[in-house]
Amino acid sequence: MCGRYTLLAEANQLAQEFGVGDVAPLEPRYNVAPSQVVPVIRVGSFVPESNMAVVRQAGAGGARRLDVLRWGLIPHWAKDPKIAFRTINARAETVATQPAFRDAFRARRCIVPASGFYEWRRLMKGGKEVKQPLYIRRSNGRLLALAGLWERWEGPGGEVVESFTIITTEANAFIREFHDRMPVILRPEDYDLWLNPASKPEQLKPLLTPCPPDWLVASPASQRVNSPRNDDPGCLDAPL
Repeated sequence: MCGRYTLLAEANQLAQEFGVGDVAPLEPRYNVAPSQVVPVIRVGSFVPESNMAVVRQAGAGGARRLDVLRWGLIPHWAKDPKIAFRTINARAETVATQPAFRDAFRARRCIVPASGFYEWRRLMKGGKEVKQPLYIRRSNGRLLALAGLWERWEGPGGEVVESFTIITTEANAFIREFHDRMPVILRPEDYDLWLNPASKPEQLKPLLTPCPPDWLVASPASQRVNSPRNDDPGCLDAPL
């Protein structure tokens, strides 16, 4: 599962890493949580309503752009938008067949830029089991490109919500020490294939695998990250 992440990059770093233009200044995010509006990368037109980001591609060969979407995918056919609380992640093994995700997997894929993500390790302290947050990031300092899907939902009252989910896969040897799942992390050479809505499922499935273990490093983080109300540099502080 991927339930919290960070995005600390400046606009020029995002533009350079993902080949997007006209990126407005972004506030650093130290504890992105489900239901929040954040940036993603895609191709197509979208009028942002806040200062958060996802990367998505709306047409083959189209220009990438950074848009802002809500985390927790609402399928276009959903009657109740509360389904989003159960769709923050999509399993790579079933994403092509699950009703909530299969339409988006066919044509509405995006990249979720992240500086790192959090997982929790179970430890024994003073005879009690505690969950120690860990902050996981690229060993080379580059941004993570998390594989995502996006959807557009229109409610009965005319309200429109664009939302996304993050795809997870089985953990690699590094992550397996504390969790059995991890987000799919895309390679730069696969961005175009992933974002192109004309790509076929058989082309995409090989991308939905764990990244090499040496791509990642982890360090203890603060218990402050347990609350989504905390979104400040203190979330990354190592425990005393």
